[in-house]
Amino acid sequence: MTPGEDDPAALSAAKSIAEASGGEVVGLTIGDGDASWALARGVQQAFSITGAVSLPDNAATAAILAAAVGRIGGVDVVVIGDSKQDPGVGPALAGLLGWPAVMALVSATAEDGRVAAIRRVGAKQETFSIAPPVVLGVAAESDLETTPGMKELLAARKRPLTQLTVADLGIDIAHAVTSRGTQKPDVTPARVFEGEPAVVAEQLLSALRAEGVLSGR
Repeated sequence: MTPGEDDPAALSAAKSIAEASGGEVVGLTIGDGDASWALARGVQQAFSITGAVSLPDNAATAAILAAAVGRIGGVDVVVIGDSKQDPGVGPALAGLLGWPAVMALVSATAEDGRVAAIRRVGAKQETFSIAPPVVLGVAAESDLETTPGMKELLAARKRPLTQLTVADLGIDIAHAVTSRGTQKPDVTPARVFEGEPAVVAEQLLSALRAEGVLSGR
């Protein structure tokens, strides 16, 4: 599985927090996630949890992540990509860990033993100072993905990768949610009215009456 579009931003925030606090970044993937992607981008070690492929249940995904965080141990901050496809994972993970969660962030770093983070809401910018432990959801504002060079790729091969199964974590996934497929919604083709303004207005009114949006003449 390729990393999500928010994962480079999440990794950038995690590395900033680690560098500012003297900590270590530990990568964590589940299912068919590619741990080598993180290992080649500065993660010191990684854990890969197999046996949970394409879970549509955000709570089940969060349960695996929470168990893995407990297995890794000594974790102060969890940074995840704030995916639009799986918006419930971060809050559910925080709930299982009993930690606060701050989502939709665009950056984060460490400052005076706390996490300093920024979130944009419309034209406004919100700043947070958060005491660990905490779960942070980071969304990409721009393309931060970089291609590692040969030196980084060779270094990644020497970094520890611990492979575990869901059973190793001592949890049972109920598979209560089953995906029945995806499809694009039916849409009404756009209509373009052309001509003088008065003619276009009459065409628009006629179309709205025909669709039942307007009544009368």
